[in-house]
Amino acid sequence: MKVIVFGATGSLGAHVVKSLLAKGHSVTGFSRSVPNGADGDGITMLRGDVLNQVDVQRAVTGQDAVVCALGAGMKGEIRTKGTETIVKAMKATGVKRLICLSSLGVGDSEPVLNFWWRWVMFGLLLRATFADHHGQEAVVRQSGLDWTIVRPSAFQDGDPLGEYHVGDLREVQGKLALKIRRADVADFMVGQVDNAQFLHQSPSLSY
Repeated sequence: MKVIVFGATGSLGAHVVKSLLAKGHSVTGFSRSVPNGADGDGITMLRGDVLNQVDVQRAVTGQDAVVCALGAGMKGEIRTKGTETIVKAMKATGVKRLICLSSLGVGDSEPVLNFWWRWVMFGLLLRATFADHHGQEAVVRQSGLDWTIVRPSAFQDGDPLGEYHVGDLREVQGKLALKIRRADVADFMVGQVDNAQFLHQSPSLSY
């Protein structure tokens, strides 16, 4: 499949690109900063602004699926506003499948968080980031697209472990590490590109 990754040079997006290539997909990476020599076998890197409708629509044209792995950026509410641009481009070009990165704790997954994450991290230190995730999810849910929202717990580095809790984690709350490696998240997201198991759902991921 032809898959475009928004946020392709970010800490999670780079893992998504690697996983897509390993599974034989044709990949387009979209980022505001593209290093020299980034193109290679099976991948084309595009430099652009995710808030620029022309840039995004041109990049989405001809794709089979979109992976949105946007980071916080420097402009504020980049996830919400950038996802709005992506959704408009997908509707204009007829691309339907959207896999979108969010965060554990958003929406009905909030009870899964412990005191530290709920009240200190997201309630105080990362309050704006948390609000941006909520806004982004609202855009996706109202899009009319074939979406899946992925809600990982706190990121770790390292090779994928391949075993983790997935789905509605409220039944196992209190037993979770509330951590997961980026490589496992990326592999899960890539696995949803041509899989309808979690269509119109928001599975959470955690060890």
